[in-house]
Amino acid sequence: MLSSISPVGESARGQRWPLTVSAYLAASALAGAVLGAALGTVGELVLDGVGTGVRAGVLAVGLLLGLVADRAGRVPSVHRQVDERWLGTYRGWVYGAGFGAQLGVGVATIVPASIGWLVWLAALLVAGPLPGLAVGATFGTARALPLLAWGWARTVARLREAMRVVERLRNPATWVTTGGQLTVAVAAVVLALRDTM
Repeated sequence: MLSSISPVGESARGQRWPLTVSAYLAASALAGAVLGAALGTVGELVLDGVGTGVRAGVLAVGLLLGLVADRAGRVPSVHRQVDERWLGTYRGWVYGAGFGAQLGVGVATIVPASIGWLVWLAALLVAGPLPGLAVGATFGTARALPLLAWGWARTVARLREAMRVVERLRNPATWVTTGGQLTVAVAAVVLALRDTM
């Protein structure tokens, strides 16, 4: 779907790619920030008195279970995509913002990896609206950045090449994400153990 929001696609629809992408990036970051702040607020209320070590332990367990779910192909998911009919119906900034907001929360559409759920567990466990906002805004921004990869694809030939490059990077990106998730899980275990000693 993201290849649809390329300079080639936007030009064919009479839209301006920079405007569509700007709306997409802003909405994705904002939607992530709002959900993160809301979960951080809930965490602050619900987890009052729960120590950092316990919260770190819960996060570590979640991250490790997520890795198992990723490997088994059993990540819980909503089975819907953004509505591509918007591309021919609305202005670029409208569908850019709409798609960005849905993808920025990570769980409103198909969830390809457990990290889409675990980031919200982390936002809850940081137990505060500002830390939750930071977690959510970071996720929403990171989720939107791949759209920038299409920026150099200003012809159909370059768009095809960009799609081949993205496909080639799929497995390395998966390994980087898995490695990052495992690293955070180990750090959370260390924090949990240190806090209980």
